Amino acid sequence: MTDETVPKPETLAVQALGWEDRETGAVVPPVHLSTTFARDAETYETPDGRTYIRAEGWSQEHAEAVIQALEGGGAAMVFGSGIAACTAPLHGLKQGDRVAMSRAIYHGILRFAEVFLADWGIGVDYFDSGDLEGLARAVRPGETRIVWVETPANPTWAVTDIAAAAEIAHKAGAMLAVDSTAATPVLTRPLELGADLVCHSATKFLNGHSDVIAGAVVTKEDDEFWQRMQMHRRVAGPLLGSFEAYLLVRGMRTLFLRVRRQSENALTVARFLEAHPGVERVHYPGLESDPGHEAASRQMRGGFGGMLSFLVPGGRDEAIRTVKRARVFKRATSLGGVESLIEHRKTSENELTSTPENLIRVSVGVEDVDDLIDDFETMLSGR
Repeated sequence: MTDETVPKPETLAVQALGWEDRETGAVVPPVHLSTTFARDAETYETPDGRTYIRAEGWSQEHAEAVIQALEGGGAAMVFGSGIAACTAPLHGLKQGDRVAMSRAIYHGILRFAEVFLADWGIGVDYFDSGDLEGLARAVRPGETRIVWVETPANPTWAVTDIAAAAEIAHKAGAMLAVDSTAATPVLTRPLELGADLVCHSATKFLNGHSDVIAGAVVTKEDDEFWQRMQMHRRVAGPLLGSFEAYLLVRGMRTLFLRVRRQSENALTVARFLEAHPGVERVHYPGLESDPGHEAASRQMRGGFGGMLSFLVPGGRDEAIRTVKRARVFKRATSLGGVESLIEHRKTSENELTSTPENLIRVSVGVEDVDDLIDDFETMLSGR
């Protein structure tokens, strides 16, 4: 590899951008816990321009650099949670702006929009996930500032054609923001498809070990809107902690290994569930029968992710009974960790969602897939 060669994303992730300590030769990045930085007596300046942790910190900046490189963006910011990151673009809006937002998204975003945006004088126009005609109707040229999509969308894993959505948004003078938590930069790089912002609940696949709460936003351009978002983080303070930033970088070093294994396992599980007589329907974009399969095949490379959901006959009660019979899967919310999780999804959401009462959400981990399928045999047989 020559000095001019740009390493592939897998290498950048594993080596944390090739970091080495100049003094000791250490290959593991440190964690800088200091919240403040001393000024020089003569110039009254600080090393590297840092003054206080809420504005910038070494560990945070290193995590941002890794995520920026993986997404191919112009700049990145990390936040103290996924919801803080995903609502950061909405904090950049001004009174009179509008947002076009898909309905099948993480329920916390819906709650934020319903509780706060109207009071701030910001309008919201909804459309169904994956419905490009509905998106075109929801966008108001000259008024809509952001088009917000999540793809694949939690918890039905509906797929939105990012390139087509970007074209609609840009034609109306709006930005396209994509929550790509489920896809990760391993499978999809939305900025390359025309998106302007990419958001992640880094708690999930980017960290991958269910021990960090974090969020990230990546922008295509470091423009005026991005600067406004940076100001929001500086004055409101939803910054990621230094130790959490260190753990996030550590998690991303195995990102490609984990996501590819999870995608393989999820496709095997989805095909098993699709053929099982005790299952009404399976939502997984990797299945040829899924409505989003064609779009997913165009914009997801190397797999379709580790998330799926399925419907069981018998409504809410039977769905909960099914989940109760799990032995290998952990009955827990969240997603993206190395361990497989299962839950009755509607129980974890709010009244704003239209999630079916008989939907079971599954986060597929990296275990032996035969153990996962055996567990489903137990859950669905009623044993």
